[in-house]
Amino acid sequence: MDSERTRDPYLHSRGMKIPKHPDITTGRVRGALKADTYERKECDAVLRMVRAGDTVLELGGGIGYMSTLIATHKKVRAVHCYEANPTLIPYIHSVHAANGVDNVTVHNALLSPGPGQPLPFYIRKNFLGSSMDRDADVESIIATEMVEQRDINAVLSDLKPDVLVCDIEGAEAQLLPAADLSCLRVAVVELHPQWIGQSGVQAVFDTMHRAGLTYFPKGSEAKVVSFRKGW
Repeated sequence: MDSERTRDPYLHSRGMKIPKHPDITTGRVRGALKADTYERKECDAVLRMVRAGDTVLELGGGIGYMSTLIATHKKVRAVHCYEANPTLIPYIHSVHAANGVDNVTVHNALLSPGPGQPLPFYIRKNFLGSSMDRDADVESIIATEMVEQRDINAVLSDLKPDVLVCDIEGAEAQLLPAADLSCLRVAVVELHPQWIGQSGVQAVFDTMHRAGLTYFPKGSEAKVVSFRKGW
């Protein structure tokens, strides 16, 4: 039995196959995946809020876990996943392929308050630590790639998503207030108050209220907050 587990190229999490990777599925990530606690609060919120037939816009694709969870557990029409880190894109595709997911489109791009020029993205030895912040750990940078910017309102107008899932490491306080979110029925946002402060949290809530979305306690836990129309 132990040898069979060793040969298994996948970790198994919430009924999904997660390909083993020497730089991604290690340490705390590996433990959380095996215990079904990886991004637990966000996963619980999404599974509660997403409906069959929804079109989902995900900002911050990470390792592809959330988009795969949505596509395999809910009969959604489509998921559009935006991830800025170019080194994660092949792995995201591998997670989708392992689970037979064919209704997720992955975009290696940033959404911004308006059209803009490509921006530098700094690749680090530990590529999970790659970011747009050059000064965070200059010595570990091994490459720089330019990442496309797309206007969030143009994307929203084109896709008309029913659901927004957003985990963008503090950029929510600048990006979301610039967006017309009136097309949404549901938004699930992971807040980062340690970076955006009270004013940033207030800006997110005000944005949702302007779009007709109200804080939904049953879909919220700690920093993961859900907003919904018609509850």
